[in-house]
Amino acid sequence: MTLTTLGFDADDTLWENERFFKLTQERFTELLAGFADPDHLSERLLAAERRNLRIYGFGIKGFTLSMVETAIEVTEERVPAHVIEKILAAGREMHAHPVETLPHVRETLELLAPAYRLILITKGDLFDQERKLAASGLGELFDGIEIVSDKTRATYERVFADYGDGPERAMMIGNSLKSDVVPAIEAGSWGVYVPHELSWDLEHADEPAGTDRFRQVAHLGEVPGLLKEIL
Repeated sequence: MTLTTLGFDADDTLWENERFFKLTQERFTELLAGFADPDHLSERLLAAERRNLRIYGFGIKGFTLSMVETAIEVTEERVPAHVIEKILAAGREMHAHPVETLPHVRETLELLAPAYRLILITKGDLFDQERKLAASGLGELFDGIEIVSDKTRATYERVFADYGDGPERAMMIGNSLKSDVVPAIEAGSWGVYVPHELSWDLEHADEPAGTDRFRQVAHLGEVPGLLKEIL
């Protein structure tokens, strides 16, 4: 069946994202060095992020609040006010960081845009994702933009029906097996995994088994060739 619609993830697929979270977490570890060893602090922060996802959702704001919560917990409510202030400042700096697009992104989207409907499907904070998309200069290449609270099978069923000809005639491309590939394949789409060197622990998942609609490429520039191969 001919593919008509291509979905693209944003963070760490189109532009750098996780690297800034890792750098901020290193700074957080330095700030709390006198209260907890790095491994323990990392475990506590990850637990706070997991716990807070259903409240704050994905993105910088939730990450910043989870850092504050962790700082209060590991210091038994003795964290100095100036440390909290620096944590909040680190969160603000993440929001202000320039957008760095990944290699092969623009030329790949420009090559594919005339032949397919391109849909950006990303999760996270609405304000921050809109900011990054505007700063990237890539928005005009997409036929639709979907910023969602999470990515599930139902998400892809709805988005590919709204913007395309249904999930069976669509392909989702992204760096997360858990969010971009597995649920898209469950919806009936193709799922293409584009690994990034950094990955958030809560996005880990196994490769889908028992399907011929899963592919992996080294970078986004290989997607046009993949499309010619499978069609």
